[in-house]
Amino acid sequence: MISFWKTIEGKLQRLDDIEDDCWVNMANPNDVEIRKVAESAGVDPMILRAALDEEEISYVGVTDDGHTFMTMDIPIVDSGNVMYSTIPLGILITGSHMITVCLKESTIISDFANNPPKNPDTFKKTKFMLTLMLRVANRYLQYLRQINKISTSIEEKLYVSQRNKEVVELLNMQKSLVFFNTSLKANQLTLEKIMRGKTLTLTEEDTDTLEDVLIEIRQAIEMSTVYTDISAGTMDALASMISNNLNAIMKALTVITLILTIPTMVFSYYGMNLEPLHLLPFNDVAWFPLLLAVMLMVLLGYFFKRFYFSKKR
Repeated sequence: MISFWKTIEGKLQRLDDIEDDCWVNMANPNDVEIRKVAESAGVDPMILRAALDEEEISYVGVTDDGHTFMTMDIPIVDSGNVMYSTIPLGILITGSHMITVCLKESTIISDFANNPPKNPDTFKKTKFMLTLMLRVANRYLQYLRQINKISTSIEEKLYVSQRNKEVVELLNMQKSLVFFNTSLKANQLTLEKIMRGKTLTLTEEDTDTLEDVLIEIRQAIEMSTVYTDISAGTMDALASMISNNLNAIMKALTVITLILTIPTMVFSYYGMNLEPLHLLPFNDVAWFPLLLAVMLMVLLGYFFKRFYFSKKR
């Protein structure tokens, strides 16, 4: 899908076709759409296809035609097991256009187009691109706060139920944090390279905006690192709890086995078909229910002491 946007009378408006000084947004484009935009903008279509690689790393550089091309990882809400993930967003800045290419439709891009910042200006392409990057950084922070809330809710459930479902959900949250942390660090390196002014000519206003983006990115990196450490600590604590519970269960089973061993040995001996068996004490059949009652009383006494008094303490 392709959409064209341009600042007209101070507002970002949608166009029917590509024009000079407009923003071209491409979401999961096919070959026909890529060729159309490449021919209209005078760029190599292979550059646009590079951003469609899901494993493309974040970087910035200058093409053979003298255009600036960069890829940045942006956060998305994934429909799979991992709730949050990242995908590359390609940004190509030419003399007449700014082109964004993404493998999937992103809510960040659609929100930016439908709810643009104050005084958007597609004529100032570098400024426009950095404003978009600021939205991306803010979305990282938003998703990280959501991840923290979801992880806290899962932890509270784990302390009570310790079901496999909550463990898997917490593991997926850890994966999302790893994806975010890795992508944010790569984005930081790319933005710092732009800050050095080797790929883009920055005005004083552009530099201020880029500094704001870097501040948000660094904050997101700190948040993702802290949340990752907390999540890892929770998993370790959960493993310890499961181990302690297993030890308590094994201890209870061992005690029950020992208690049942003595009556079993006695009953087995009395059940033997031996000649002098009638000389043994308590040979009367009436003693067996009494012995069973004593055994049950011992078991009930153990469980009463084990669970009732432990709760009292």
